[in-house]
Amino acid sequence: MFCAKVRHLCATMDKYLIKKPAAATTNEYPAKKQKTHSSASGGTDEPDSGIVCSSASKSTDGKKGFEFKEVKGDLFKCPASHSLAHCISEDIRMGKGIATIFKKKFGGVEDLKKQGVKTGSVAVLKREGRFIYYLITKDKYWQKPTYDSLQSTLEAMVQHCESHNVRHLSMPCIGCGLDGLKWPTVTDVIKQVFKETDIKVTVYKIEQKKK
Repeated sequence: MFCAKVRHLCATMDKYLIKKPAAATTNEYPAKKQKTHSSASGGTDEPDSGIVCSSASKSTDGKKGFEFKEVKGDLFKCPASHSLAHCISEDIRMGKGIATIFKKKFGGVEDLKKQGVKTGSVAVLKREGRFIYYLITKDKYWQKPTYDSLQSTLEAMVQHCESHNVRHLSMPCIGCGLDGLKWPTVTDVIKQVFKETDIKVTVYKIEQKKK
């Protein structure tokens, strides 16, 4: 009788034994194996994301980009399509240096005076389809300009250039010579002011005569 009860008890317990579960999977939807590509050095790069990186910048506004160059030669022999620029004082004297040549070639002194432009801005004449810019960098002819006044008048000129579709601009080494500014610093100012434009700036430097 006792043995029969033991056998009955064992059979009953066997129904409730906890069986070992099957091995669990790590993901319900396993990720696809990502492809890799070899680098030039023979190693392996990061998984291919489909994004191509490039060091070349692309313009989104249609601009071709600002260009700056210095050449040796006669400013007044630049292409006739180029607008011109040079520095003068607010009193429109133009009695020395390259300003005297601008005065002789393009005239318009009374027109410039009527514009009433103050230091830090720009006066403008139009001659034969191009603009002649008079950068007002100081109050009186005997004074010296500052880098701040130069930058301000260049910014005013850029505004006019962009609103009138000027794409080529030629000038001498503005602010230097009689005005006393340092050309390397002036160059930096020009590049800073023009860097977001698509204007091509050409600086004409006087060719030294050989002795």
